[in-house]
Amino acid sequence: MLGLALIGIADAFYVAHASYTGRSMWCPIVDGCNTVARSPYARIFGVPLSYLGLVFYLSMGGMAALLAFNPVSRGLRFGALLHTAAGVSYSMYGMYLQFSLIRAVCIYCLISAVITGLLFIAAFRHLREAPPSVGSRVSPSLANNRRKKETAR
Repeated sequence: MLGLALIGIADAFYVAHASYTGRSMWCPIVDGCNTVARSPYARIFGVPLSYLGLVFYLSMGGMAALLAFNPVSRGLRFGALLHTAAGVSYSMYGMYLQFSLIRAVCIYCLISAVITGLLFIAAFRHLREAPPSVGSRVSPSLANNRRKKETAR
């Protein structure tokens, strides 16, 4: 998750820098980056969405770093899942806007959408597969099953 967040930070930083300086972006593969970035949908209350994307990825990187040190924290795991779910929801909305209303596609937005989707999958898997936290209670039958598996090894 940390690696994906770092890629997202680089992607969002490039777009945010272009928004801040007013420079045109280099648009490989598809030529719609600047059209999307200059559309009326590229800002919320005057704030470029790239800035919000940068904040999203920075906070996701922070959560991923915290999870590396405390992988059993159910609150962190659930928070990461909610955070990425919000990101995926917005990415889907952004893709809808690009394809239907703006009629241009930004490669950096596509990269961001893919990264956000991968972060959501990673957060979901981490929530599902991480061991229970240290203070959580385990039912006696589950504890017996675990002991049987350990002794069988």
